[in-house]
Amino acid sequence: MLDLPQVNYPLLVDSVSMLGYNPGMERPTSIAVFSGSSFGSSPAYREGAAALGRKMAEEGITLVYGGGYCGLMGAVAEAVRDGGGKVIGVLPEAMDTQSVRSKDIETELLIVPDMHERKRTMYSLSEGFIALPGGIGTMEELMEIFTWKQLGIHRWNIGLLNTSGYWDPMIAMLDRSVSEGFLSKAVRDTLIVEEDPGRLLARITDGNGPELPRKLG
Repeated sequence: MLDLPQVNYPLLVDSVSMLGYNPGMERPTSIAVFSGSSFGSSPAYREGAAALGRKMAEEGITLVYGGGYCGLMGAVAEAVRDGGGKVIGVLPEAMDTQSVRSKDIETELLIVPDMHERKRTMYSLSEGFIALPGGIGTMEELMEIFTWKQLGIHRWNIGLLNTSGYWDPMIAMLDRSVSEGFLSKAVRDTLIVEEDPGRLLARITDGNGPELPRKLG
């Protein structure tokens, strides 16, 4: 039997205020980026992550990410920092190791008790969300925050940096979910997909998406 951490789920359900949603806010000042802790098989993945980081620094947008210097996570963070931007890393205690923090690149590093608190903290600090190529951890974070949008917990924009068509199979799966009646087209259409980091960031920061019909009534 798993020894699961205690999580304050009522707080998560009442999360509109936790996420800092402000209907009058025109442009986000911080964006959470989910990405792989590896570089992947193609140099294009690292190049895309770095390009996004440079653009975020240029636009004065704070990066919120999972902390550390590994893989694409480190690439986007280093690019933001080298461009003079602010970098907030959030690490669970179990990952606060030399192998993960081989180079200090965060402007601010928050050490939290566990993975649940890591995500909750990242979400609470962010006003938009971008997923770069990554593995199951990246996919889990993306799907959770996308689900929260479907449930009306937040209205921040969510986007995929579709470098080299990496996310094409997932996009096809979402489209299949729509055609099979499991996902509304209105929700599917809120997911922003771009191959170019600059265009993606421009769309993410171009106001909040439409208010969706409440999933649970």
